[in-house]
Amino acid sequence: MNPDTKPLPVEIRELGATVVDDGVRFRVWSTRAERVAVVLYDKPTHGGEPVVAHEHPLEARGDGLFEATLELTAGALYKFRVGDDLYPDPYARHLPYGVHGPAEVMRAATGKPAPRPRLALSDCVIYELHIGTFTPEGTFAAATRRLPAIAELGVTAIELLPLASFSGRWGWGYDGVAHFAPHAAYGRPEDLRALVDAAHGLGLAVIFDVVFNHFGPEGNYLGAYSPEYFTNAVATPWGQALDYTTPAMRRFVGENALYWLDEFDGDGLRLDATHTIHDPTERHILAELVAEVRKLEDPRILIAEDERNDPGLVLTTGLDAVWADDFHHIVHVLSTGERDGYYDEYEPSLAQLARCIDRGFFYEGQPWRPTGEPRGAPADGMSAPSFVYCLQNHDQVGNRALGERLHHIAPRDLYCAMTALLLFLPSTPLLWMGQEWGASTPWRFFTDHPPELGKLVTEGRRGEFKAFAAFADPNTRAKIPDPQAEATYRNSQLQWDERERSPHRELLALHQALLRLRREDPVLRVPDRHRTSVGTDGLHSLWVRRWTPAGQRLLVIDLGERPELAPPAAVRGSTWTPLLYAGAQSFPGLPAARAAIYAAEAAP
Repeated sequence: MNPDTKPLPVEIRELGATVVDDGVRFRVWSTRAERVAVVLYDKPTHGGEPVVAHEHPLEARGDGLFEATLELTAGALYKFRVGDDLYPDPYARHLPYGVHGPAEVMRAATGKPAPRPRLALSDCVIYELHIGTFTPEGTFAAATRRLPAIAELGVTAIELLPLASFSGRWGWGYDGVAHFAPHAAYGRPEDLRALVDAAHGLGLAVIFDVVFNHFGPEGNYLGAYSPEYFTNAVATPWGQALDYTTPAMRRFVGENALYWLDEFDGDGLRLDATHTIHDPTERHILAELVAEVRKLEDPRILIAEDERNDPGLVLTTGLDAVWADDFHHIVHVLSTGERDGYYDEYEPSLAQLARCIDRGFFYEGQPWRPTGEPRGAPADGMSAPSFVYCLQNHDQVGNRALGERLHHIAPRDLYCAMTALLLFLPSTPLLWMGQEWGASTPWRFFTDHPPELGKLVTEGRRGEFKAFAAFADPNTRAKIPDPQAEATYRNSQLQWDERERSPHRELLALHQALLRLRREDPVLRVPDRHRTSVGTDGLHSLWVRRWTPAGQRLLVIDLGERPELAPPAAVRGSTWTPLLYAGAQSFPGLPAARAAIYAAEAAP
């Protein structure tokens, strides 16, 4: 028990509805109710909404616990009456009628799933995807049908944006309010299990993105049962903060993390915005999560999104990796010349990029102008795979006013060169869905909130860009796509047929070749920071050398007007043979290469 928290009755676990031998056990914990009942619903026969059928009181067991077992089976629909008020179950496993509707009793997973790939972090190439826009159908089943193409690409893991139920038909998923119920618009829980099973059958690990820093603004009923789950002592951009001094919230989060890994056989978790998790207790909730996950029979991967550049998350807390955004930001500035917002804290400099690659983070304690405080710390003790690098991700694309992808705004030859860099480095690479073929579709911020809340979201979204030079004019800001418009969502869905057309197929071929090289090459498949060196040759050329006893590999990038891709003087003591050009020399149809990969047999 954490010494900073109050005792919690040990029976307060497995809340909600659980199928047991003699029926369905309903269990509720409420600190504000003197009586609780389960309200059962009849399913509609010809569409429409479920209707109330029966109500059964739960027996008070003390310490806020209420419980009853009824002769029911999986498939029953229910809500809870807490005092005089009727609420959905925040521990529901399925909400087929949305976050405000009755829950469906679900039986725990049975049967033997496909064997898990059991990938080490060092083997991971992560493909981040959003179920609702990965296919035109926007469902688990449709995504499952596309998994063979992802496996053929050469990635080894898929990372699914948050799946917990949220308000409306579509959204990014970061406004989840029913954290145990996969979003119903994507399909049923068994459809998600089928997706994971299919991924494992193809050798793909599955990482679930989970949000433990806030709940969404619409449909959060957890506090209606017990206000102690939340606190107003900490300000967040999204409303009440989760109260980690309350054992109930710690248990909620711990059980939820294990639920995705156990019930859906997940291979890992990506923890959203861990820098915004406020836990004043002696043992931080992240350390508690790590300890619980490490008890599982098979290893699981734990990755934090965290803007602090804090190596302690890996070296002390025990997480496996962190998103290292400095790499993305420097590459973006180099590729586009943009300097708005946080991009102004980076220079379009290959020397700065080289330092970032060498050190893992660029900011290691230097002052960060937006806050005036030092940012980051040296990360010498972190291994290369513990840094997750990317050229694009859902945030960096979707948080742009128009949702442009990097290849929409960067020269194509430079984009190909930076792709080669990403997939050559020993860090863990992450791809954002569609970038492998240069998807023509944007990926925008979209929501489906009720009208009153939706209006505020639209106004807030456009107001975010007042400080950006390109959107200083109110008339220009008015052209930012309305998050509430269905077209904003639909226009963000991938168009899979374009993969077969030029110039998309050539870019896809480049990605496949680079990933094959990373996977099969005896040097590149060993991710070792201590056998990686990086440097610049003048203002326009960057080189990265990797080596093992099996030999050396060299990447050269030239951003000058007339690219010269020969090995630089710093590494000319070896005999270099070209392996791949990230352009027309190896892939006709692409622009002339600005990056080349070489091999030398002898180690330095």
